[in-house]
Amino acid sequence: MPKIKFAHLENAFEVPVGSTILECALENGVALDHDCGGNCACTTCQVWVEKGAELLSTMSEDELALLEANEKLGENSRLGCQSRVRKDGEILVRIPGVS
Repeated sequence: MPKIKFAHLENAFEVPVGSTILECALENGVALDHDCGGNCACTTCQVWVEKGAELLSTMSEDELALLEANEKLGENSRLGCQSRVRKDGEILVRIPGVS
């Protein structure tokens, strides 16, 4: 089963294929802002995928446009609400501003 690990926490969380990083955070009590409710209408759930990006869905044009418009697009930037787990493995995620 796929796992998502948030860099500031010790545990990795098992998630079913098809889950998003935001869903994982919400289900496990990890604070990840999501002002638009996970509808790809803002960038508050931005994360940096440090490992396992190839295990996630590809970035949609809408996600790319939002990140670019808000000058938040980096090499490993993704929106937690749009990053859907596609296959087994471990994904390491860092939430900007959280140590």
